[in-house]
Amino acid sequence: MDPFNAGALSLLPPIIAITLALWTKEVFSSLMIGILSGSLIYTIGMGQDFVIVRTIETAFAVMVKKVDFNIIIFCTLLGSLVYVISLAGGTRAYGKWATRRIKGKTSALLSTSALGAFIFIDDYFNCLTVGTVMRPVTDSYKISRAKLAYIIDATAAPICIIAPISSWAAAVGSNLKATGAFESDLAAFVATIPWNFYALLSIIMVVMISVGNFDFGPMRKAEQRAQAGDVGEIEKNDDNHKQPEAGSRGHVLDMLVPIAALIVFAVLALLFNGGYWGKDPAYHTLAAAFGNCSAAPALALASFSALLVAFLQFVPRGVLSLKTFMDGCMQGMKAMMPANTILVLAWAISGVCRDLLQTPVFVKSLVEADGGLTGGLLPAIIFILAGFLSFSTGTAWGTFGILIPIVVPVAQVVDPNGSLVLISLSATLAGSVFGDHCSPISDTTILSSAGAACMHIEHVSTQMPYACVVAASSLVGYIAAGFSQSLPVSFGAGLIVMVLTLFYFRNRARRCAAAA
Repeated sequence: MDPFNAGALSLLPPIIAITLALWTKEVFSSLMIGILSGSLIYTIGMGQDFVIVRTIETAFAVMVKKVDFNIIIFCTLLGSLVYVISLAGGTRAYGKWATRRIKGKTSALLSTSALGAFIFIDDYFNCLTVGTVMRPVTDSYKISRAKLAYIIDATAAPICIIAPISSWAAAVGSNLKATGAFESDLAAFVATIPWNFYALLSIIMVVMISVGNFDFGPMRKAEQRAQAGDVGEIEKNDDNHKQPEAGSRGHVLDMLVPIAALIVFAVLALLFNGGYWGKDPAYHTLAAAFGNCSAAPALALASFSALLVAFLQFVPRGVLSLKTFMDGCMQGMKAMMPANTILVLAWAISGVCRDLLQTPVFVKSLVEADGGLTGGLLPAIIFILAGFLSFSTGTAWGTFGILIPIVVPVAQVVDPNGSLVLISLSATLAGSVFGDHCSPISDTTILSSAGAACMHIEHVSTQMPYACVVAASSLVGYIAAGFSQSLPVSFGAGLIVMVLTLFYFRNRARRCAAAA
């Protein structure tokens, strides 16, 4: 299909999608309507007949052209792997193993954080597994369910968004690939990691809270109740998010081996894909091979290989029967349908804007006369916008799917030869994670409270102040990054603000307690 320069109208599809998402709190229909509106503009602009039919035809043609089945396969098989690991009892066995070895409250909190960091392949798997495994441990040391839910949430999306081998990395990489601005989507994703201030500061904050007793606000009250014996327990039966019934013959290795296999196979597949064992000697180094690889097919191969390892580990031993294993695979595939649908719709709206309506061309004309101030504030503005949109819609994937096609060309025009493109892209991902982290309608927020068996509204209210402290510190970092483009200066600024704020709130809480 030939492109059509729609001018200002090229901004309508994302604007419509964003507005509807904020209004309806529903991202699927919002993205679909945005796609159809862009297809309608294209159909009329090209003077085609049978407008309604051509509009729908164009929308699905773009969708088919843009879909990356390697990513769909990876996410789908990852869902199967996650489900069968839980079904085999690997999660339960790890929980029993951990309970026998963890001594002390600080150790329990750090172990919970470490497990959350270890399960980086998928945020859904993270939330449910960490909660199920660590809940008996944290209860025994009188740690509130609210704090457990916070640690689960803060080591889910923030960890996944900086893990090169994860469902999030695959989703981001596919959106980066669609922009056509990067030679390697994996290399571009890895380059955003040091600039993803919200994710990095969230992890640092979790460690500080675990070892330094930096409780303040509603979380401090929840911890005081827990010390008195009320951990805030509530048992939920959510058919959409509950764990499968775990087998009684599971072993710790039934969780560790499949996850380790996924990591090992992913690294090997990336090297193979990048030509490490190929005929061209230029790619016979790790750096060159990783820079030359295509992440999507490599991750699809890795997820299939890890699932095969799980099959060989569970079925011959009788931990799972063949039928139970395959039923578990199907249930895991079903669980990934919402994420896959968001991906397909995000790819489609990106294709409509970039390929058909020439949105980057129009955006370039708007910012060519930029005087520098807007460019310096661009990362901070993008962080705020992404955070607001993600918070309002409850989805990080939908947010960066909408914003990446817009942010990349804008940053390229403002600073074509500098690092502002990378910083702005990182701000998009960071803001998306911030909104997703604390939104009451986010899947990960809901799953974290469910995994911790904590009242959902208590999890939201206790987590919000912590998330906002990290977000404000990240914003300071992105303001500094926009003007200095120096990683040590900008990250250092954000870190200093966060640490000072935590000490201030802790000292204030202690003074209030002493006065009472």
